[in-house]
Amino acid sequence: MSVQSDSKVSNFTFLLTGFPGLEQEYPWLSIPFSCIYAMVLSGNCLVLHVIRTEPSLHQPMFYFLAMLALTDLCMGLSTVHTVLGILWGLSQEISLDACIAQTFFVHGLSCMESGVLLAMAFDRFTAICNPLRYTSILTNTRIINMGMAIVGRSFLFITAPIVRLKFFHYCRPHILSHSFCLHQDLLRLACSDIRFNSFYALALVICTLLLDSVLILISYVLILHSVLTIASREERFKSLQTCVSHICAVLVFYVPIIGLTMVHRFGKHLSPVVHVLMGNIYILFPPLMNPIIYSVKTQQIRSRFQRWFTKQN
Repeated sequence: MSVQSDSKVSNFTFLLTGFPGLEQEYPWLSIPFSCIYAMVLSGNCLVLHVIRTEPSLHQPMFYFLAMLALTDLCMGLSTVHTVLGILWGLSQEISLDACIAQTFFVHGLSCMESGVLLAMAFDRFTAICNPLRYTSILTNTRIINMGMAIVGRSFLFITAPIVRLKFFHYCRPHILSHSFCLHQDLLRLACSDIRFNSFYALALVICTLLLDSVLILISYVLILHSVLTIASREERFKSLQTCVSHICAVLVFYVPIIGLTMVHRFGKHLSPVVHVLMGNIYILFPPLMNPIIYSVKTQQIRSRFQRWFTKQN
């Protein structure tokens, strides 16, 4: 079935899935989820504000951290209205156009976060393995170009399969698996020829998320090799200490993705609540934890917060 022949189908309404079987508990569930979203939005805004207002943080490492915080902030903003809309009892329905738009941002921002984490790994590799050329390699112009390349890669390459979603024929029950829209969820409901979207999405995951994770792993192998050549044990520890925050951010991002993939692939027998919970962890855990990780583990940001609270007291 061609895409063109299905173009007459476009304005459907889909039902988002909250927590099946727990509908009576939504008023109570809305409290922790509202707090989590408030922490996501305020935490990432606070990190951005600190980096913008503190001159000592105007360095490559913190420019990449600002990109990460901005990505996490946008991820929270792209899903807050559907997740809390269900729990607050406002609406469980979403139009096809709104669903496609949310799909575009969720997948684009996920790819963008992976790209930023790779850029941060390159920053740590350069700082530890080539410290004398650090400032000459990571100039402001080069950082801007890297940021533009990350945004371009994240959103340009996903445009084709996302646009095709609008012209598919959706003949199966319009019930989505999560409280937000995902590409694979819409494909599951389509009766059109979805082979292009399926193969393209797989190739995109391999060329972005999988490739990024491999390159991050290689960078840390090289960093570890370089650190082990340092004679002083104290200097070795100090060098590795600068990587702890980034390693935690990488784990916080990739572990939920792996978990969600495993649940979708092998968890057909599991309760729908497990699928919904894993989806929410995938969306909310990195944006929630990254500001906490960098606030606790990064001395410059931690000291800035301490000065603020000292002034207020």
